[in-house]
Amino acid sequence: MIFTKEESLIIVSQEEISIERFLENLQKEYAKLKNDNLVLDLLSFTKLTPYNVISFLEIARKHKKNGNSFVLVSDKVSYDDVPEEINLVPTLQEARDIVEMEEIERDLGI
Repeated sequence: MIFTKEESLIIVSQEEISIERFLENLQKEYAKLKNDNLVLDLLSFTKLTPYNVISFLEIARKHKKNGNSFVLVSDKVSYDDVPEEINLVPTLQEARDIVEMEEIERDLGI
């Protein structure tokens, strides 16, 4: 796994591995990441389905419950095809924007 720290978030990416393995590795490393805003870069996965994205739902719920942002980045799946609880955007910049907006909302108590 590749971890890139940017200001208030960590971008997690992976090269040459299956989405199932990526999720498994993320769960193993989660204790180290649970206090940060997370952006999961799934752009390198050429075959990604809504089912693959939904497999992140449990960890997304847990992360948001801890008061942090959790955003998936993929241009292969539409956000209309996944539950509302999953933040899915097509670019890393949009993921950064989501994290920034959610931080503002938390600061304002919204």
